[in-house]
Amino acid sequence: MRGNRLVLGIGVLLLVVLISDRLCAQETGATLLGTVTNATGGVVPNAKVSVKNVATGESREAATNSAGIYTVPDPVAGDYEVSVSADGSAAKTSKVSLTRGKMETLDFVLGAQAQSPAAAQEPVKNLPSAPSSTQTKPSLQDLGFPPEQTKGSAQEQARLDKRTHMLKIHQRLGLITTAPLVATVISGGFAGGRSTSSTPRDLHAALGAATAGLYFTAASYAIFAPKISGTPTRGPIRLHKALAWIHGPGMVLTPILGVMAYEQKSRGERVHGVASAHSAVAIVTAGAYGAALLSVSLKF
Repeated sequence: MRGNRLVLGIGVLLLVVLISDRLCAQETGATLLGTVTNATGGVVPNAKVSVKNVATGESREAATNSAGIYTVPDPVAGDYEVSVSADGSAAKTSKVSLTRGKMETLDFVLGAQAQSPAAAQEPVKNLPSAPSSTQTKPSLQDLGFPPEQTKGSAQEQARLDKRTHMLKIHQRLGLITTAPLVATVISGGFAGGRSTSSTPRDLHAALGAATAGLYFTAASYAIFAPKISGTPTRGPIRLHKALAWIHGPGMVLTPILGVMAYEQKSRGERVHGVASAHSAVAIVTAGAYGAALLSVSLKF
């Protein structure tokens, strides 16, 4: 019977980890980015970018920002046909193969849209005060930025987008973890009584395993999110990180003490030794976790 209970707890933990890994695989994909410029080297803002999966026919839309940079985060791996168009410019199409977890750069240079013969032959009238065609908006190159620096801005934008995406998943999983965590704390009040039935203990162990699996999956998204150098840490985020040094070790220590207490109760013994600290450590861990959630939910 004791072996069956341990197998049940381990099975629930493995199930949660497998489901979490599946979620990770679905959420994390490739990244496509690039810069759109015109024939004179100037950036093209608000250009329309269409990304079509060759195999499925599914399309995604994006647009360049004021620096002429577009980003398409997390498309699935495969072959894509990318089309770029802008007012006054001829559309361009190119193909690219994306690999899961990798970043691909695809730049475009748009040429001027061809004029119709009638428009080309029509004389230009009443334009004595028209600005010269050379008075165009200065490009990044005109302002003294070399091409490698403008490419680097696209790379940094993609890193920022990926970090934002992963931290959103971290936040979402962190909130989901709250439900089994609260249920585990509540069920702990029934697992340590004098009852000879093992059902409350089995339920408590299963809920604890589910909580641990979700917690460490959520933590992995924050740990492995790309780091952006030079980003200041605000007060609430600083407190959030400080509390992680309490609930993080607590999430490791609580299951260990729980297994020890489970074994002692299963042998008909009273919980003794370091295992008796299981409840106290669990309460402190849950409290620190709740405070960490509040630190990023309330503005102060």
